[in-house]
Amino acid sequence: MTSSDDLLPIGDVAARSGVTPSALRFYESIDLLRSERSPGGHRLYRRNVLRRVAFIRVAQRVGLSLDEIRDAMALLPADRAPNAREWARISRSWQSRVDARIATLERLRDDLTGCIGCGCLSLRRCRLYNKDDAAAALGTGPRYLLGNDPEDVADVAESS
Repeated sequence: MTSSDDLLPIGDVAARSGVTPSALRFYESIDLLRSERSPGGHRLYRRNVLRRVAFIRVAQRVGLSLDEIRDAMALLPADRAPNAREWARISRSWQSRVDARIATLERLRDDLTGCIGCGCLSLRRCRLYNKDDAAAALGTGPRYLLGNDPEDVADVAESS
C-alpha cells in the first residue's frame, strides 16, 4: 500500500512537472501514466510519476512518438522510480535517433538560406538541382534538407 505522503494530487504534479492537468489526464488515457483515486475520486499520482513525466517530455523533444515512448516506458518498473542502469538502457536506445536529429539540425543551420522545401529557394536553381521533381523519388518532404543530395537523385534516375 502506498503512503498518502507518497501521493500527489494532479495539480501538484502539473505545477512541479510543467505539464498541464489535461496533458496528465491524456497521458494516463494512453497508458503512459497511472494514477490512484482518492475516496472522493480525485487523481493521485505516486511521486515517481514526476520522473516519468520528465522522461515523456524529453522523449518528445528527441522526436519519439507517443507509441515509441509507451514502448520504452513498458521496459521500466511500474511500481518505483527507475534506477540509473534502467534509465541508461533506455537512453542508449535513443542514441542513433539523437545523432540523426543533430545531423538534420546541422544541415538546416548550414543550408538555411539556400535549402528549404525541395532543396533550394530559387525556382531557377530548383530546375537545375531537382529537374522534374526527381528528388520526390527519394521520399516525402525536403529531401536535401533531410540528408539527400543531387547525386542521390541521379542514382535513383539511373536505376530506374
